[in-house]
Amino acid sequence: MKIECVTDRTRWNNLVASLPMAHILQTWEWGEFKQRTTGWLPTRYAYTRDDGTVLATASVLMRRMGPLRLLYVPKGPIFAGGEVDLIAPVLDHLQGLARRGGVWLKIDPDIVIATGTPPDTPEGQPDQPDPIGQAVQAFLQERGWRFSHDQVQFRNTLTLDLTHSEDDLLAGMNQSTRRKIRLAEKREVTVREAAGEADWQALYNLYTTTGERQGFIVRPWDYYRELWADFAQAGYARILLATVQEQVLGGVVLFHFGQRVWYFYGMSSNEERDRQPNYALQWAAIRWSKAQGYRVYDWWGAPNTFSEDDSMWGVYRFKEGFGSQVVRTLGAWDYAPYPPLYWLYTQAAPRFIGWLRRRGSA
Repeated sequence: MKIECVTDRTRWNNLVASLPMAHILQTWEWGEFKQRTTGWLPTRYAYTRDDGTVLATASVLMRRMGPLRLLYVPKGPIFAGGEVDLIAPVLDHLQGLARRGGVWLKIDPDIVIATGTPPDTPEGQPDQPDPIGQAVQAFLQERGWRFSHDQVQFRNTLTLDLTHSEDDLLAGMNQSTRRKIRLAEKREVTVREAAGEADWQALYNLYTTTGERQGFIVRPWDYYRELWADFAQAGYARILLATVQEQVLGGVVLFHFGQRVWYFYGMSSNEERDRQPNYALQWAAIRWSKAQGYRVYDWWGAPNTFSEDDSMWGVYRFKEGFGSQVVRTLGAWDYAPYPPLYWLYTQAAPRFIGWLRRRGSA
């Protein structure tokens, strides 16, 4: 295996896109965006055979804490296959990087360990473990990696197979979802592409409304404006709005790369919800994704625990209604080259900071 540090944007994106599980968070653009907005410095590694065959890629983000370093590979490394003989030398290289003053190295490969929901899930899907993913999970444990308590990205998701015809996709949805798609059309909901920054601002305002309604944190406007502009300019983002008589009722932000489209952001108004704009948006997004030749529509997120008291249960049921398959992945794993440092960072420091905050409040 040859290891190369890639410094050309086009070549890097082509290498990543050539792999079957190519992910938008491993693109050149994502690394550059995180460097500008949060200070993570990206370095991109390609792992190839002598004949040039790509075996794996890893965009490694690094952040300094004085003389120490934190290393993170978001939704990576990306492997050409799940064989342990392929994965081991990549991990050897990354662990070597971590030993150069690293507190921890976090990887988050999009490797499937099972499809369907765990047993005893209410109205669940059949649980089907993936033997390759299970073997990779066992291999990480054998090498001393730890399942991370800090799952930065969604560990579970739902996906829709776009290789089916539109008629078959509709037939795979539940009756309620099909009815609401038809209802949105009947009630004159129109879906169009965002035309520029004014539309983006309108969607951001709706996103803050959605965050207040659903209880999640929304970053400042400049963060999303830069993110959406960067990926739209690179040709990796599509932003759709649902309107009725020019009133914006909702929107979706799609990222697309390789063979996949991700539904990254969704926002909706508190008004006119009976017109079902969210269903119109998703059906338009699915149809566009299929027309562009993408094979998978990734809903980007499902509950960690599939129970009705999970905060994502309602969102999960909405996504599942489109005929989507639950996919459970490996999740994030940490390698700690110096266990005492790892313990200080992940256990002692948060407890001490929490104690200080409690004391200050008192």
